[in-house]
Amino acid sequence: MTAPAAARPVDVANRLRPVLLHLNRHLRREVHASGVSPGQLSLLGLIDGNPGIRVAELAAREGTSMPSVCTHIDRLEASGLVTRRQAERDRRRVDLEVTPEGQRVLKAIRSKRTAWLSARLSRLADTDLAAVAAAIAPLEALLEEAG
Repeated sequence: MTAPAAARPVDVANRLRPVLLHLNRHLRREVHASGVSPGQLSLLGLIDGNPGIRVAELAAREGTSMPSVCTHIDRLEASGLVTRRQAERDRRRVDLEVTPEGQRVLKAIRSKRTAWLSARLSRLADTDLAAVAAAIAPLEALLEEAG
């Protein structure tokens, strides 16, 4: 019996890419009922994980323009999900924070997404579920490399 040939990165990428795209599409569908766009949700999650973050840093992390981020922040603020406040040490700086309502929305969306994904994962055989679990750390490493 011969060992399986080593996987070529391009072959894995060609198989993985459409799977990730479809998975992302399904998870994004769980957002629509919340009244928050996927882009707004991404910013809301970043602000929640980094209280006091500035718009410029959000734009850099999201790889998008400051005007685009400002538009989303305006909408999040108007919806009562985010607040802007002047920094105590530097009055020119505006810090962003998620409101309690924003945290409630985040929690609800995350719960829906987790339930959707968990229901599908529960259909897998134990060995397949273990394989997916084992792939999480290497996939996280890819995200860290992307910086």
